[in-house]
Formats: sequence, structure tokens, C-alpha cells
Amino acid sequence: MQQQQQRLPFCAIRRSKGNGGLMYANQPARRTMILILALLVISDGVGTATCSTVPGNSTDMLSLLYFKRAITNDPRQVLGSWNASIPHCKWEGVNCSLTHPGRITELNLAEQGLSGPISPSLGNLTFLETLDLSTNSFTGELPPLNSLHRLQKLWLSENSLQGIIPATLTNSSNLNSLYLSGNSLIGEIPLNIGLLSKLSELQIAENNLTGTIPPSLKNISQLEVIDLADNQLMGSIPNEIGQFPNLAVLLLGGITLSGSIPTTLLNQSYLQILDLSTNMIGNTLPPNFGDTLPRLAWLTLDYNKFEGHIPASLGNISGLSTLDLSFNKLTAQVPSSLGRLGMLNDLNLQNNKLEAKDIQSWEFIDALSNCTSLQVLAVGQNQLQGAIPNSVSNLSSKLQILTLDRNDLSGTIPTNMGNLSGLTLLNLRRNKLSGSIEGWVGKLKNLAILVLDENNFTGPIPNSIGNLTKLIKIYLASNEFEGPIPSSM
Repeated sequence: MQQQQQRLPFCAIRRSKGNGGLMYANQPARRTMILILALLVISDGVGTATCSTVPGNSTDMLSLLYFKRAITNDPRQVLGSWNASIPHCKWEGVNCSLTHPGRITELNLAEQGLSGPISPSLGNLTFLETLDLSTNSFTGELPPLNSLHRLQKLWLSENSLQGIIPATLTNSSNLNSLYLSGNSLIGEIPLNIGLLSKLSELQIAENNLTGTIPPSLKNISQLEVIDLADNQLMGSIPNEIGQFPNLAVLLLGGITLSGSIPTTLLNQSYLQILDLSTNMIGNTLPPNFGDTLPRLAWLTLDYNKFEGHIPASLGNISGLSTLDLSFNKLTAQVPSSLGRLGMLNDLNLQNNKLEAKDIQSWEFIDALSNCTSLQVLAVGQNQLQGAIPNSVSNLSSKLQILTLDRNDLSGTIPTNMGNLSGLTLLNLRRNKLSGSIEGWVGKLKNLAILVLDENNFTGPIPNSIGNLTKLIKIYLASNEFEGPIPSSM
């Protein structure tokens, strides 16, 4: 089996968080998007005793047969070729060395639906460089692989493995990729993990790991990807995590971190993906945030305790495509400098204390018209006041989600709102908006969800709503609409 030329460096899909009132239609899973973006960024014991008595090129074959014996379910019969009538170097998922006949260098059985424990006999494959058993249903503890000194890639993500990450794993000193995400591992990250000095990718997200982020990580100077998200880690972000010269991806979301963002991290000029969401990190964001992290494409700081202003310097990160600062305590105005983000497609600022009271403070809507790739604009649950500016119609034709709910908006809806023909979700709930909706709502041909309840709208419910063939949910309660409900609804 030929070695895969490309693999997503992330094999886990992060569980979606509650939307806190933001109603997304077909909202893409955040972690899936992170994974795609990251791909672009980073181009039983008797078996051991028995195998040790056989000649070298037979040891590997017998080790695999012991591994096969432990398998309880092979729905695709991927191990059907694993028998003595076929040379083991031709077995499915097996590659052997060209210079050491019979010695296995790669075992790749990813995504085959295999079940059962991982036999410790694999520890006899001393020439093994790649072990990929990811996205199966393996159970039990991580097997002892102490003798695999040549191992470079250990990919066991998306299984049902339990127990701790053994400290002896660091004996595989040539490891450059360690993927253990999406299991049920417990205990602490080994304190001696810094001994894996050649590691470039560390992905142990979506487990039940506890303790703190070990400072010994600083010894792994080649780290490019760190994914510890969705564990039960505590403490603060150690200063040492900002000392990797080539760090491109840092995912620390959902692990109950506290404190502030260390200044060392803010000097990671190569960082392209930063996810610190769903923690308890706070304090203000430094004014020069966008100047010190110029290559960011993905920045998610939502569900934290950040306060103060949104740094205007964020507008200097020219490649930023996702910016999520929602569910914090940010104040003042939305900086119009965000309009310089030509690559921006997702801007989520909901559930803060952001203000707009006059023409000047609503300028950010005008500025965002320059973001021609914008698909999501969420500014609900803030302190926006007054009328929705007419310039809302100049937003990107690609805009699919617009939420302005739970503010203090008043006045009528601009009739040119109907120009946003790409909208699939429009949420204006719980404001003081008034007037008729007849002049614009029927033009939003792609609407799937329309939320207008708890306002002061008047006039008839337009028959044109019945022509919105993609509409699946509509909320109109607690308004002052007149006349009958159209029969087409």
C-alpha cells in the first residue's frame, strides 16, 4: 500500500458550542474549518516474547499476526491478505524497507473500522517509521512501543483508547508527528515530553487529560502545530509556549485556562491559526495585537473574559479570514479598520458591550463593505442603538448570515436590505424596530431562517413571504402585524 502523500494534520472534529442565541443556518463546524485551514498551513505481552526468538525478517511477520489475532472486528476484511501464503510485505497496509528485506517501515490501516486492542507485539517492529491506526475503534491502553527508536509518525487519533500517555513514549526520540486526538486518554501530559526534541506536530486534543501544560515543551524547538484543545487542563498559558520560532498552529480552546495571553505568544510572527476559545482568559488585548501577529488567518478568542477595546491594529492582518471575539466583555466601538480585511469571511462580535450611537460609531458597517468575501456578520447582543444604516445593503453579495438581535435598534428597516440576496439567516429579534417589512423581505430569495419577533413591526404580513421557497423557519411573534396570515405561509 502506497504511503499517503497528504493527510489532514488534524483528525478530530471539535464539538460545537452552544450558540447563545446566535441562530446559524447550516453553521459549519469550527473545527472542520480549522482542519482544512491547517492543511494549507503545513504542507498482548506473549507476542513480544515469542517474536523475539525468530530471525529478523520473520519477527515482523509474526508481530503482525499477533496484532491480527487481537482484532475483534474487521468489517472491510482489510486483513484478509494477512496469511502465510502471501509475503508479508505485500499485505494490505504494509510497506517494507528496500535496504533491509522483510523489515516493516510502515503500517497504515487508517479508517478501516477495526476494533479490538492494539497488540504490544507492534513493539517488535523495530524498523517501523510510520504507524497509522487512526479513525478506527481500537480500545484499551496505548501499547508499549519503547523499542521503536526509528518511529517518526504515530497516528492513533479518533479511536477509543484509554489510560495514560506513558512517559516511555519519549523513548521514540525520532518522532516528528504525534496524533492522539479524539480518544479517552486520562492523566497528565508526560512532564518529560520535551525529550521528543524532533517533534513538529503535537495533537492530543479531545481527551480527558488533566494537569497543566508542561513547561518542558519549550525544549521542542521545531514545533509547528500544538493542539491540546478540549481537555481538562488548567492553569495559565506558560510563557514557554511562545518560544517556538516556527509555530504556525496553536489550538488551546476548551481547556479552562485562566490568566492572560503571555507577551511571548504575541511575538509569534509565523502564527497562522490561534484558537483560545472557551477558557477563562482575560484582561485587555494589546493595541499592537495585529502588528505582532501579521500572518494570522484564524483568530478565535470567544467565550473568555477579555475586556476593553477591540484593537484597531487587527485591521493590519491582511490575511485574516475568521475573527471571533464573541461572548467577552469588550466595549466601545467596532473599529472601522476591520474593513481593511479583504480576506475576511466570518466576523463574530456578538454578546459583548460594543456600542453604536451615532453616524460615526456606525461607520464599521460602511467599512465592512470592502470585505467582499464576508459571509457571516454577527453583532447581536451588544449595545447598538438607533437605525440600521442604509449602507448595510453594500455588504458583500456573499453574506449569508446577519445577526443584529438583542440590541436597542429602532426605526424602520432600510428597503435596500433586500439587496442582500445571499442571506440564508437574518436575525433582528428583540429590538425596537418598526414599520412595514413589505418592501424588502420578499427579495431575500435564499432565506432559510427569518427572525423578526419581539419588535414593533406593523402593517400586513406580505404575501411575498410565501414565495421564499427555501424558508423553513420564521419568527414573527410579539409585533403589531395587521390582517390575516397569508395562505401561502
